[in-house]
Amino acid sequence: MDMYGSIYAEIEEVGWEHLLSLEDDLSSVSFRVLDEKGRVHILEISLPQTYPQCSPSIAADVPYICEFEWSKNSKLKDIVQRFDEHLKKLQEFWSTMDEIDRALLVVEPRQPSHATSHRQINLGNGCHLLLSINTRNPKSLPECRFLGPDSTIEPIWRNWKKNGRKWKKDKNFVDNLATLLEFTLPKPPTVNSKEVDRTDCGICYAHYLPIDDELGNSSGSSPDYTCENTNCSKTFHSICLRDWLRSITTTRQSFDVLFGNCPYCSDPVAVKTNIMEQ
Repeated sequence: MDMYGSIYAEIEEVGWEHLLSLEDDLSSVSFRVLDEKGRVHILEISLPQTYPQCSPSIAADVPYICEFEWSKNSKLKDIVQRFDEHLKKLQEFWSTMDEIDRALLVVEPRQPSHATSHRQINLGNGCHLLLSINTRNPKSLPECRFLGPDSTIEPIWRNWKKNGRKWKKDKNFVDNLATLLEFTLPKPPTVNSKEVDRTDCGICYAHYLPIDDELGNSSGSSPDYTCENTNCSKTFHSICLRDWLRSITTTRQSFDVLFGNCPYCSDPVAVKTNIMEQ
């Protein structure tokens, strides 16, 4: 089997619905992988010219990459499976970061990635707390740095050092912080209910499409297609779903309708080809 046929066969084993991109020269392939909480992760696999005799390299938006053993019998599906196992080990870390983002007044980073392990928290009175979470042991006492006027920082820092032994791994992370600092931490501002209900497109990861004449009636629109699988219910811009379906070899077309599978749950989806004219 030639190189192209071999790679295509390996992608088939992983599942075409997970394929995100494949370079024309077969130098790299990217897969979309969902973890058990529904978070989307992009796994990029770089293939050497001597593949599969030589090991490929991988990259992903995670705090640290997983290691894998490569042999002459290894295939792409083995890497994807190893990466999926790696994601399971990181669930506690991401749950901790989600708890911080949800309960505290986070000022930086504004749009954290899955790899980001720090948060800058506004404590009030011009004082901020920079937390560095241990990615392998996220429930442990984090490293910290206080930012602000010395007169404000000094008593808070004293409390942190004095109460360090009170940190409990089986306790809520935010409650642990409040115990160490000896005051109630500011909460994030109340979010408009419409913003809470807002969902982003599962393909382009944006809520609104750009304002562009080339997009026709879809210009500036929000997601208008929802997967009918109630356990999935991912939303998409119809135009994004159309373009994605066109990139998948298993997609079928009947008249002006494309039939394929949801990128997340693989249940059937269908979208018209003439979306921009509607």
